[in-house]
Parts: sequence; C-alpha cells; structure tokens
Amino acid sequence: MRCPFCDFEESKVVDSRPTEEGGAIRRRRECLSCGKRFTTYEKIERVPVMIVKKDKTREPFDKEKLLRGLLRACEKRPIPFQVLDELATDVEMVVYNSLEREITTNQIGELVMQRLKKIDDIAYVRFASVYRQFTDLNSFREELNKLLGDRD
Repeated sequence: MRCPFCDFEESKVVDSRPTEEGGAIRRRRECLSCGKRFTTYEKIERVPVMIVKKDKTREPFDKEKLLRGLLRACEKRPIPFQVLDELATDVEMVVYNSLEREITTNQIGELVMQRLKKIDDIAYVRFASVYRQFTDLNSFREELNKLLGDRD
C-alpha cells in the first residue's frame, strides 16, 4: 500500500476493524518511511453476475432493482421494509453463490416467488402477474388456483 504523503510502498497496520455496514474492513496504517498515518478500506471484489433477460439482452445483477420490484408488489401491504430487504439479500446471496456468471430472469423470478409466497399472498400474486406477464383473466385465475391448492 503506497503512502499518500511520501509514496513509499510499505506501511504497517496499526488498527483494523469492520465498518458499520459490515461490508468492508477499515485499516489504520502507518508509513514505514515518513511515519504518517492514513486509512484504507478493504472489501471483497465481486465479479458481476449478468442477468439474461427474456429478449436475450444482458445487464449486471442489481439488488436495488430487485428491491424496487418487491416494493411495488408489496405496496400498501403490511410488510416491513426489513423483510423485503432480507428477501432481496437472500436472493442476491443465492445468485452470487451459484458460481454461475449468468442467470436468467426466470430463475430470479422463481427464487423471489418461492420466498414471497411464504410472506404475503397478495404480494405474491402481484409479483407473479408482472413476472409471468398475465395476459388474460384465465392465466390470473390459474395462478390463484395454484396458490389456493398449495394452501389445502
């Protein structure tokens, strides 16, 4: 690690602790040449997972985009934000831990729907209606019948 003051290449770590968010390690360093202290942050570098959309275009996985979709599906439902954030984080972990560099929107949609079904029926049906692109009342009824069949 180069010293920002004298550009010397070696320093020693004086203090090390996780950041408040827990996503990085904060390191306090001291230059072995000039003796000045500076702070560095260390975090895991993630190789982006690409999402293959229905039209075959690709874009990087975006947890925030997933969370926005969940918020839309759960609008005016008694579901705390924390629950939705945990669901999005859980799906994100599955995506990154799969070791695949590409994943389809269908796979992500199924992961979300499995989890959302356990949280709220209405939010599940709302999400499914967008994800499965219901075009008529019959396709909507079929999904409701599946949901009701799972309840029995």
